[in-house]
Parts: sequence; structure tokens; C-alpha cells
Amino acid sequence: MAAEPSPCAAVDDAFFQPADSFFPAQQGVALTYDDVTLATQYSEILPRDANLETSLAEHLHLQIPIISADMDTVTESRMAIAMALNGGLGLIHYNMPERQQLSEVTRVKYHVHGLIQEPIKVSPDQFIGDVLTLIEERHFSFSTFPIVDDQDHLLGLLPGHVVRPRYAGRKVSEAMMPRASVQTIAERELQPDPIGRADRFFNEHLGIHKLLVVDDADRLRGLFTLSDIERITQEKAAPLKPGRDSQFRLLCGAAVSATRSSTGELDHARIVRHVAALVERGVDTVAVSTAHGFSKGVGETVRSLRDAFPELPIIAGNVTTASAVEYLARCGANAVKVGQGPGSICTTRIVAGVGIPQLTALYVCGKAAQAAGVAIIADGGISKSGDIVKALALSHAVICGGLLAGCPEAPGQIIEINGKPYKQYRGMGSPAAMKAGSAARYGHSKDTARKVAAEGVEALKEVSASLDSVMTQLVGGIQSGMGYLGAPNLAELRRRARFSRITPAGQRESAPHDIVEVKTGASNT
Repeated sequence: MAAEPSPCAAVDDAFFQPADSFFPAQQGVALTYDDVTLATQYSEILPRDANLETSLAEHLHLQIPIISADMDTVTESRMAIAMALNGGLGLIHYNMPERQQLSEVTRVKYHVHGLIQEPIKVSPDQFIGDVLTLIEERHFSFSTFPIVDDQDHLLGLLPGHVVRPRYAGRKVSEAMMPRASVQTIAERELQPDPIGRADRFFNEHLGIHKLLVVDDADRLRGLFTLSDIERITQEKAAPLKPGRDSQFRLLCGAAVSATRSSTGELDHARIVRHVAALVERGVDTVAVSTAHGFSKGVGETVRSLRDAFPELPIIAGNVTTASAVEYLARCGANAVKVGQGPGSICTTRIVAGVGIPQLTALYVCGKAAQAAGVAIIADGGISKSGDIVKALALSHAVICGGLLAGCPEAPGQIIEINGKPYKQYRGMGSPAAMKAGSAARYGHSKDTARKVAAEGVEALKEVSASLDSVMTQLVGGIQSGMGYLGAPNLAELRRRARFSRITPAGQRESAPHDIVEVKTGASNT
């Protein structure tokens, strides 16, 4: 039963205002997370029941509204896998050769999924030594392979226990399990629930770890593994559901730049060719990611990709104005990243004198996004779960960099200083990152002979707990905030949020004070 209206509601409405009243009243002053607080509302929900699902495009749905930043000290395949397993999304950075980025995406998409539609196969004429070389070169963690002829007809199975150096000179045909002994299932038997059908098969056949799928002509059409099926079925009971595509593969995004040729012109063909290769590997979204998204190069890149890939979810940015959001939406972006200079390792506002504090930028950009029918992603400046709640009151998702950079899943080696472990964390506008290839993000050349204005710093982050632990804390904090506002989902969070400015003394009062703190809450670090 909802709370009855009372005269006191008018008092609340005068002090705690919805975004459309609060932010216009602050014209001339730009606000960020610590400048405001949210008022609690009548609630009928428990925090654990709050639904964090969000949609950034027609074909891009996340279980939780958190994305790991496309930074070279934050997101490569290991981080993207962990993010997807927790229900979020990782954006693979582009500060690497294009072939390597393709490999990183492939690792994510084929980490754990249902039906492996293109399993690695061998031929009967190969030597076991050839198979050993293949395993070493491609770093396979398995050694059992289906055996097929030139037309993909299934001939048998090469069991892992014979793939040993002592048998390197023997042919596969000598060691294979013949077709008659190989358990298979017809492709037509899988519908309507391929995972459920494979799960029943493994329950009925003790000791079998791989199930080959064949068509009516006995051609190999795919492969299920017991470990994959067990992982997927266990996910149903997990508090955080993994993000998966329609083929049960983990979700993965990749960042791209507005690449230019040696003449300085936008290299449309190269950009489209690379994104086509990403799409072929199953990428779920691409982010045209630069420091200044309200530019001709970014707009033309988005248009080229939209023309070439009508159904591909496209994220573009970064921007801080309504006009910029309107421009990128017209060019074909589905979601727009908002944030210029709020990151802990970003110096854009100091070096270039530009950028708008995040909450004001999110509100202004959100008005244009609502009119254009696109999503808004808050990128940067988030240091605690409470910031995420405030950001989600004005956006559809957040991008985190520094909060995740200390996790073991982030790229980079661990170094020890005075007995404490640290990981490298650097802005993509830092000298080292731009020299490695990210200068285009800031409109510079990576030629070190030319003077480059760095817009980021290099730093260290103390090694934190695993991403699973960090995400559990962040998600718990978001759900707590939604519980206080009586918001069962993110749309209601945006509708019910009431804002109020706070003073520096109010900020101090908001954090632990007048104590000697012996243990810091993980969601507040």
C-alpha cells in the first residue's frame, strides 16, 4: 500500500526536487557527484529484489549497468570475460594491433558457451606431432579433437590420452576412436532447448565429457562440452546472471578509433574492414571512442559503420553537451558516452580548459538523448557505489576504470612497493599510452618527434580483490540505493530520484568521520 499524500509532501517537494526542476535551477553552476545527494522515498521493495537490467540498444541488453573502460590498463579479454560473467560488459581497448584486438574478442566469445559451432578439427592423415604443435601454437587447454574428412563428415574422435610426444610420429588414423564408438546427437533433436537437451544427454551417459552434433548427412555441425553445460546450468542459481548473446556466448564490446590514413584523411575502408572482422568474431557492440566525440571524424566514422552494419549496436563519445548527443544520434549511434575530464587519471580539464562536471553533463545530455531515443552512458569520475546510483538516476549505464584497475583481471603486472602490491594505471591521454597508439583518441600523432599535449597521467593502483568481489560490493550498493528510493528497476530510479545540493560540511558528514577507521568498506573505496 502506497504512502498517503500529506501536507508534509509539499515540504519535501520544495527541498528535494526531480532532475527537471533541480538542474535548471542550478544554471551557471556545473555539479558533480559529491555536490548532490538523493532524498529517500517511500519504499515497498527490498534491495535484493531490485532489478538492474538495462538496455543500451535493441540488441544490447545487460544484466547490470556496469561497463569496464576501454583502457589499456583496464580491459582486455580476461577483464571482459569476468565482466560478462558478472552480467556487465567489457570494452576491449584499441591500443594494440588490430589482429590482437580480434584475438582478444575471440577469447571472450569462446570462453564458455553452449554449442561450439566451429570446433577445432583434425584430419586422419595428420600426425599426432602436428596436433601437438597446433595445441602449443594456439595455447589450447584441451587435447581431444573430432576427426573429419574434406567435406566435414565425422570419421571419429582423437582422445586426449593419446596426444603425447611419445606418439608424435604416429598418424591420427592409427590412434582415433572409430565413428561407430563416438556418441553423437542429431542437430534436429536440439530444438527448442539445446542446452537442456545436452544436459540430459550428459546425465544419461556417465563418463562422457564431449557431445558431437551432426546433421542428417553425418557432417559435424558442432560440439557440446560437459564443463560448458555445467557452467551454464549453474548460472541459473547465481545472484548475478552472466551476459550472453543468443548463442550463449559471453557478451563483449570493442573500442575503435576514427583511424586516419597517412594523408590525414579518415580511412573509411580500414575502419569498416576491421569492424567487419570484429562482427565476424561475434562482437556485440563497438564503441567509437575519442576524447572529443562532437567532431566531424567521429560523426563520419559512426555514419560509415551504421551504413555497413545496420543492426550493430554502436556506442560513440565522449561528449558533454546536448548538441553533441543530437549530432551523434543523427549519425547513427545507439548510445552516447558522456564524460570529458572526470577520470582520476585524466587531465583534460587542466590541460585544455574544457569539460563539464559529470552530473550537469549527464542531465543536459540526457535531455537530448531522450528526444533522440538513444541511451546515455556515464563515463568517468566514479569512485564509489553511491556515485553509480547518482549517475544511474540520469543515465542508463556507467563505465568504470579506476574502480576496476586494481583487480587481478586488469592487464599489467603486479609490482611491490614497501610490501604493498600495486598495478599500473594510466590515462589514455598519458604520454606512454599515446606513444603506444592512443594519440588518435586525442587528435594527435603518436610520432614522438612531434610535441604532444598529454591529457592524462601514469599512476599506480593498490591491488584490490577479484572482480567478482568488487562487483558484488558495487551491485549491493546500487541495490541499496534503489531500495532507499523505492525503485524496483532502473527506469523507476530515474523517475523517483529527488536531488538536493550539499555543502562541503555535508560532504564531510556523509563519510566516516571523527573516528579511527580500522577497516574500509569495499564499496566506498
